[in-house]
Amino acid sequence: MGHVEALTKYVTHFVDQLVFSGVEHVVISPGSRSTPLAMTFAEHSGVNHWVHLDERSAAFFALGIAKQEQKPVALVCTSGTAAANYYPAIVEAFYSRVPLVVLTADRPHELREVGAPQAINQIQMYGSYVKWYQDLALPEENNFHYARQQAARAMEEAISGQGPVHLNIPFREPLIPDFQLEEAWRGSVQPIPRAQRGSLAMPDDQVKSLFEQLAQGENGLLVVGPQTDSRLAEAVTHLASRLGVPVFADPLSQLRTGSHDKRNIIENYDALLKSQTIKGQIVPDYIVRFGAMPVSKAYLKWIQEYKEQINHYVVDDQQEFREPAGIGATFIWSEPVQLCESLSDFMPDGNVETSWLSTWQQMNVLAKNEMLFEPGYSLNEGHAVAYLADTMPDDSNFFVGNSMPIRDVDSFFMASPKNVQLMANRGANGIDGVISTAIGTAATGKHTTLLLGDISFYHDLNGLWMAKNKKIPLTIVVINNDGGGIFSYLPQSKHPDHFEELFGTPLGLDLGPVIGMYGGTHRKVTTWESYKRALVESYESPGLNVVEVVTNRDDHVAFHRERWANVEKAVLEWSGSL
Repeated sequence: MGHVEALTKYVTHFVDQLVFSGVEHVVISPGSRSTPLAMTFAEHSGVNHWVHLDERSAAFFALGIAKQEQKPVALVCTSGTAAANYYPAIVEAFYSRVPLVVLTADRPHELREVGAPQAINQIQMYGSYVKWYQDLALPEENNFHYARQQAARAMEEAISGQGPVHLNIPFREPLIPDFQLEEAWRGSVQPIPRAQRGSLAMPDDQVKSLFEQLAQGENGLLVVGPQTDSRLAEAVTHLASRLGVPVFADPLSQLRTGSHDKRNIIENYDALLKSQTIKGQIVPDYIVRFGAMPVSKAYLKWIQEYKEQINHYVVDDQQEFREPAGIGATFIWSEPVQLCESLSDFMPDGNVETSWLSTWQQMNVLAKNEMLFEPGYSLNEGHAVAYLADTMPDDSNFFVGNSMPIRDVDSFFMASPKNVQLMANRGANGIDGVISTAIGTAATGKHTTLLLGDISFYHDLNGLWMAKNKKIPLTIVVINNDGGGIFSYLPQSKHPDHFEELFGTPLGLDLGPVIGMYGGTHRKVTTWESYKRALVESYESPGLNVVEVVTNRDDHVAFHRERWANVEKAVLEWSGSL
């Protein structure tokens, strides 16, 4: 068996096994050393291949597809710094538990560490940010069974670990496979079967013990942080109704939107917990948290301040310790939906009404009224979110950028019957790759609305190329306050001599020409009337639509603090504390 035949069968069996094991999408960046992988993926009829010129954007684009499909997506790049450009997206995938199969082509062993061009040390280059790593053997005669084994395991590791895996694959020249060879593909070889999995369920006696612990507290609280399981909304709200307790619903919890019962859902807890007086009067006996820690910093400070008075439980289907508040929590490693259903079975049918729940419901209504009160003449980020929530289409995605956008969504995106999935890169919370990830969520056909700031928009302009090239429809709302608005809330803002240069970082850029370069339609708005009209037009127009909302960064902090003060006043007047 010659080199070309060995190379061909090695790579075709490897790719075929990945597809058999569940890879439906691969994102390829052009390069020479990755030729065997790129051509073989392109030849395989069972996988959709996407070509992206920029590896950093490509990796975030793949991340977006994986978020949307909730299945592993493969990435292919050539050797050298191309692989290094994957790093930010791999870190995000690791912390947000998104499965990626990262395939980096490499020089053969004899060309490593000898000064060969486009050769860097790719061995374990992503360190602990991948769930599993292998430096594969070179293609040789009859080692295609080995190639299948590695492909099959890579998929199982990505799925079971809910994160990225990395296979570094060396190739010798010549690099072009011969797909006309007899049995170049599967032939008579049987693919490796998928692994069989059971659910991580608590035994009945442990569920009963947990129920008895919760029953000892009259004033309970369920909290759902960022998570992606659409089934949890129904299960956790059903449990809350049986317990008679409120549910704090993070904007990324998938609980604020949809057709499930929202009577127990509290969206405005962040505004309520900004008040030192209010948060001291409403301390629960216990908190059961599902998903990651919520976005709200006020919630984090609240549970830290009263940690000795609250029994904490953290439910997770991965055996990890996601508790950044530094409190003493009981970790419950169990499938969340199944746990909610098992706990509900211990209780009688019907909704339970309690004074504790009623208090939270009334405070939530008062807070909502104050937060959404007339926006005034000038554009502000909060009502930009509220009007966007009203306008965005049903059965769509809403992708939110980090820094201030996700916090404004937390404060101003209220419960809605629309079937809208909210997503963000909240693993590492970076501003890089936001455009590319959002376009990835839209790539498989679901319309996506992206909300982000001007700095994040600038940071990932290369990502717009994929929307142009593949004609992917996308509505982007850019909050342009000419800089980093979130720093105005931090102590750095008290040092004006250096604040603008080091933290405010005004861009001073005209976004119109670059949007036009990528074939997009640009609508710049300065009034509420023009903003609402631009949103409607963006959803009626094909392709890439960018709505630029011009706001004043100097007014941002004062606006939010005024709303929080109004919430506090309304609640305290209602409760008789004033």
